[in-house]
Amino acid sequence: MSDSSSKMTIVVGASRGLGREMALAFAAAGDSVVGVSRTGSTSTGVDDGIREEIADATDADAAAALLTRYQPDVVVVVAGAVPGMAPLTEQTWETFSVNWHADVKIAFTWLQQALLVPLKPGAEIVIISSGAAVKGSPESGGYAGAKAAQRFLAQYAQDESRRAGLDLTVTTVLPQMTPHGAVGRSGIRAYAARAGQTEDAYTEQLAPLLTPETAGTALVQLLKTPAPREADSYLLTGAGLRPLAT
Repeated sequence: MSDSSSKMTIVVGASRGLGREMALAFAAAGDSVVGVSRTGSTSTGVDDGIREEIADATDADAAAALLTRYQPDVVVVVAGAVPGMAPLTEQTWETFSVNWHADVKIAFTWLQQALLVPLKPGAEIVIISSGAAVKGSPESGGYAGAKAAQRFLAQYAQDESRRAGLDLTVTTVLPQMTPHGAVGRSGIRAYAARAGQTEDAYTEQLAPLLTPETAGTALVQLLKTPAPREADSYLLTGAGLRPLAT
């Protein structure tokens, strides 16, 4: 993508937090943006240049229909569940597996449908995972494993694209913990308590903090740089994107 180009971008999970700011950043960069969410944006009545589509992100038929209708150049998958925060001894299988049924299924659904529709040659798919996929997260049940599985799924999809000659680029972005979102706030609360710290003291250790605005800007810059990518996975911090080894 070049800075002067106007692309069609779908952001899955665009109602709030990082997903909303990413959608806004693409719209500000001149793209036509479709925001997909289960409930719609919290900024009702605001003309932000984003077309709303209400859909269940785990529904393969809905994903296929939206990809076919809009033929996007870029698909960003951010949607997922807030994990239940508790140590392993206090988890049930139902609470532990929440993110497998949500985050992993959503990534599986959109990657599979991107391959099956398929997206047009040159299209790019970005899966927003989590830094927990690298570092682990003992207070969030199966969250870290689910986010690592998203990264594997992205790699599988990239391989299938090559095998089928589809010319798709699949990238995983792993944001660090941030208080600017429900998942991050929940994590900070749990880990501050685990360490016997105040939430403010724990948050200070995360500096420079990743903000939704920083995330949106970094993602647009990444997608405005023509493929091939420097790497297939990037850690996203308050300082920007850093390539990760496969």
